[in-house]
Amino acid sequence: MYRHVKNLQFAAKPEKPDAVYAMKLQELIGGQFGELTVTMQYLFQGWNCRIPGKYKDMLLDIGTEEIGHVEMISTMIARLLEGAPNETTEKAAAVNPVLGAVLGGMNPQHAILAGGGATPFNSQGVPWNTGYIVASGNLLADFRSNAHAEAQGRLQTSRLYNMSDDPGVRAMLKFNLARDTWHQQQWLLGIEQLQEDGLADIVEDSNFENEDKIQDHTYWVFDETSTATEGRWAQGRTLVDDQEILVQNPAVPSDDIGLLPPPDPKLYATYDGSQGRGKPGTAAGGTAQGIANVVKKVTGTD
Repeated sequence: MYRHVKNLQFAAKPEKPDAVYAMKLQELIGGQFGELTVTMQYLFQGWNCRIPGKYKDMLLDIGTEEIGHVEMISTMIARLLEGAPNETTEKAAAVNPVLGAVLGGMNPQHAILAGGGATPFNSQGVPWNTGYIVASGNLLADFRSNAHAEAQGRLQTSRLYNMSDDPGVRAMLKFNLARDTWHQQQWLLGIEQLQEDGLADIVEDSNFENEDKIQDHTYWVFDETSTATEGRWAQGRTLVDDQEILVQNPAVPSDDIGLLPPPDPKLYATYDGSQGRGKPGTAAGGTAQGIANVVKKVTGTD
């Protein structure tokens, strides 16, 4: 259950309206690394967390905080849009350079769709989408994604800070910068905690015993002039399993040259017949194949 408190986490009071900057600020709501993304990412990770206690609680705490960030920035955008033109003509814009400049930079969707308020879109009017979020069920992988999201979001906030000289805008962004700094550390400390609790290694290494035991510590060089082998990633011991890092120079490919099977004639792919005649496929064949796969899964047969 969520309860709403009227007081914002931090004041969102610009000194003066600025419709053009309001458009830019939309990136922090609906962009790939905006507040909507981290809100939904952390909440779904929390709701899906299989360990009751501190990990689940932290995810839900930070996800809930991010809801408040969406509210703050939405409020700031609405206040920046105060007094923005809601109707005009080309003639009016032509005789008023200031009005023309505003119209040239403001997002018309702020007026047309939202009635002078924020939208769940990025700075170019592209709608936010759930494809931005990561919630894998693996806390190590998720925490690394979270640290990345906070770093990217903080970088964008920092750039937007430099795009405004409004004291009120800057005051709120200073708060956001600080929270993004701390959240990056929280996720990195969360990774340390996972390791201390024996729930993760330094990297995601599920099925470690089944991977290729040469390629799991080999650096491939694809350019004879490359200086990449001077880096730590190409020399010394591995972080996992403490092996000496190998260098494969030049990279040796497999003997598979990637030839595809002949196409189904009814798909009308361009084909010269060099691989023989393609076999016609049918929906019935696909269904039969699907059923066979289900049977194998249920019975455990190959």
